[in-house]
Parts: sequence; C-alpha cells; structure tokens
Amino acid sequence: MRRGMTLGVRAACFDDQGRIFLVRHTYVSGWHMPGGGVERGETGLQALHKEIREEGNLVAVSVPELVHVYFNNRTSDRDHVLFYRLNVRQTALKAADREIAESGFFQLDALPNETTSATRRRLADLSGHAPPDDYW
Repeated sequence: MRRGMTLGVRAACFDDQGRIFLVRHTYVSGWHMPGGGVERGETGLQALHKEIREEGNLVAVSVPELVHVYFNNRTSDRDHVLFYRLNVRQTALKAADREIAESGFFQLDALPNETTSATRRRLADLSGHAPPDDYW
C-alpha cells in the first residue's frame, strides 16, 4: 500500500497599505501566513480562497500569483506547499475562534516577535533578499 502526496496552500496577503496579514493559531505556536490543506476534489486556488476567507475574512482584489512550490519535509516526506502572493480586502475583523487565536495586518518591518522562521524566509524570498529555496 502506498500513501499519496499531501498538498497545502499558504498566502502572502497584502492590504492596500502594503501590510501583510498573519494569523496565530490556537494549536501551534507562532504567527503564520494564512493557509491550509487542499482537500480532495479542490483546486489549489479554491483552497486558497477558502482559507483566506475562513482564517481572515479576506477576499482577493488581485489575481493570486503562484510564487513557488515548496517541499515541506518538516511535516512529512511527501508534503508540498503552493505559495501564493495576492492583494486582499478584509470584509470584517476576524473574531477569535477555535482555530484562530489572533490575526491582523502588520508592516513588514514590524512583524510580531513570534513570527515563524518559515514565514520570515518566505517574505525574504518575496522581497528578493534571498533566492527561493525549494524547502518550506
């Protein structure tokens, strides 16, 4: 028996002031870009739009740009992440719930101290300060 590959999405979501949207989950430490798994029968873009809506009440105001596909070997030996960049608008503030403890928009030079190293690496990739790595 063989197990299939798992696939997820993460998104660098920027508002009209150039701030990035981050979330702090209830079940894992640190601040992350919104994202989640691509479900059976769902496309990467469908998963992206679902996750940003669920995790931040965000809607896209630009066409999402696929930045890179990363191998997330910290999770398993078959997990990949589709990483998108897009501009968004928040339809309502996101209230804390069972999954999201906190969320908000942050200036790139004023990220929360607990922003994960993976999030910081992806932002360095986007800014051109580092070449994209193939590993999340």
